[in-house]
Amino acid sequence: MKSQKDLEKPIWDQMRSPSGNPIPGTGSSIRPAPKLMVWLILFVSVTYVVYTLKLVSTSRACDGEREPFSTTHRLSSTSTSVTSNITSEPSVQNQADAHRHIHKHESQELRVQRATEIHHIVFGIAASAKLWNQRKEYIKIWYQPDDMRGVVWLDDSVKSNETDNLPPVKISSDTSQFPYKNKQGHRSAIRISRIVSETLRLGLRNVRWFVMGDDDTVFITENLVRVLRKYDHNQYYYIGSLSESHLQNIYFSYGMAYGGGGFAISYPLAKALVKMQDRCIHRYPGLYGSDDRMQACMAELGVPLTKEFGFHQYDVYGNLFGLLAAHPVTPLVSLHHLDVVEPIFPNMTRVQALQHLMVPKKLDSAALMQQSICYDKRKTWTISVSWGFAIQIFRGIFSPREMEMPSRTFLNWYRRADYTAYAFNTRPVSRNHCQKPFVFYMSKAEFNSTMNQTVSEYARHRIPHPQCRWKMANPAELDTLVIYKKPDPYQWDRSPRRNCCRVLKSKKKGVMEIDVGVCRPGEVSEV
Repeated sequence: MKSQKDLEKPIWDQMRSPSGNPIPGTGSSIRPAPKLMVWLILFVSVTYVVYTLKLVSTSRACDGEREPFSTTHRLSSTSTSVTSNITSEPSVQNQADAHRHIHKHESQELRVQRATEIHHIVFGIAASAKLWNQRKEYIKIWYQPDDMRGVVWLDDSVKSNETDNLPPVKISSDTSQFPYKNKQGHRSAIRISRIVSETLRLGLRNVRWFVMGDDDTVFITENLVRVLRKYDHNQYYYIGSLSESHLQNIYFSYGMAYGGGGFAISYPLAKALVKMQDRCIHRYPGLYGSDDRMQACMAELGVPLTKEFGFHQYDVYGNLFGLLAAHPVTPLVSLHHLDVVEPIFPNMTRVQALQHLMVPKKLDSAALMQQSICYDKRKTWTISVSWGFAIQIFRGIFSPREMEMPSRTFLNWYRRADYTAYAFNTRPVSRNHCQKPFVFYMSKAEFNSTMNQTVSEYARHRIPHPQCRWKMANPAELDTLVIYKKPDPYQWDRSPRRNCCRVLKSKKKGVMEIDVGVCRPGEVSEV
C-alpha cells in the first residue's frame, strides 16, 4: 500500500513541470490529480469573485452620493476594505464616527475654498479724541456700515452721531501697568498696539482677518479683499508693507508692517497674539511706537512680515503725484498721512479729492492708479496713463524702464535727506525744460453700457510751461484726453502685468483718445 507522501508526489511533480505534463518517472499514470486541481482552482476563483462583489457593494453603500474621484471617497473605500479584512461584523457606531469625521473634513475644505469677502474682515481703527472731528471725514469716504465691520478705538470719549455712517466707537482699556521708556515717543503707542487683541476679545463671529489702520488711512476695500483672498486665513499671516523712507526702515525695521498704511493679521494669529501680547509688551519698554511693538511680538511668535506693496504708509511730504502716477504693478490697497501731503487732485480739499477718486474706484477698482505706457509715434510723444487719476504726456521718447520710476514730486520724511534716502528708485521730474510733463487730471468717469466699457475724461492742468524751441508737436494743443477701458475685476487673478495703451485716431480738435486694456499677444511698449 502506497503511503500518503507517494500519492502526493505526482501532483507536485506535475505542478513543477513547465508544460503541465507529468515528469517522466514520477508516477504519471495516476489521473485523478488534474481533476482535483481544476476543482480546487475553480472553487478559489468563485470565492474570490463573490467576496470582491460583496466589498464593492459595501463600499458604495457607505459612500452614498459622493463623487467617485473625490479624496474622501478613496479614503472611505480604503477604510471599508481594511475593516472588512479585519472583521466580518463592523461596528455600527464605528461607521457613524467615520462618517462624522469625513463630513467634518469636507466642511473644513469647503470653508477654505469659499472666497474671502468684506464681511469676513474686521477693521480696528486707531484714533485720537483731539483729532476725531477732523479725521472721521476720511473714514466716511471708504467705510460702509451696512457691508463692513469695524471698531474705532479712542483714548477718550467723543460725541458720536449714529447718522454719521461710521464704525462703533470704543474707549481703549487702561495701559498704565505697562512701562514706557522711550523719550522721543508717546505712551499711546501701547494702547494702539493692543487694538487687534482688544478687537478679538469682542467675540465677533465668522472673522477671518483683522485689519489695522489709522483714522487718516483710506482703504480701497475691494482691493484689500483681492489681496487677502490669496492667503489661507487658517494659517498665521502678518501682511503689510514698509515705509517709503529708507531711514525709517533702518531705524525701525525692514521686517515691520507700518500701521498707518494698514496691516492684516489672520484670525488664528490674532488668537495666538492675544495670549502673549501683554507679556510681550512688558519686555519692550524702550520701543518707540505701536508698529514696532507689534513686530516684536510677531518675531517672538516666529511669524515674518508678508509684504504686499499696495499698502502705502507714505512717509513723505509734499505732492504724492510722482508716487501715484507710477504705482507699482499691484492693487492699490491704502493711502495714509493724508493730512501731511497735498490734496491728490488740484483745486480741491483733501477730503474732496479723495471723494473724487472714489468715482473711478466704483467703476473698476482693480485698475485704480494702474500705469500703462505707450507712444504717439507720429508726434514723438511718450504717454503715461495712471487710470482713474492722471495722464502725463512728454515730448520725446522715454523707455518704460524710466517711466516706471516715480518722479520726485515729494520730499523725504527726514527733510535734510536727499533722494538717496528712499527705499525705491526715483527719477527727476524732468532733465530738460522741454521735457516737463503735461499733466491731465481725471475730471469725470462713467460706464457706457452700450460700449460695455468705462469712459473717463482727463482735463489738462493749466500751469505755465517754459518755452520750448523743439520742432515737434506741442502737447499744450490738447485740452482733453479720453480713455476707453473695459472693467477687469479679475485682473489680479492673473500674473502681474501692466495693461497696454494704444493711441486712437480722433477727429475732435484738442482731444486725444486712448484705449487701455489687457496687452494683446505680442504687444510690447515700444516705439
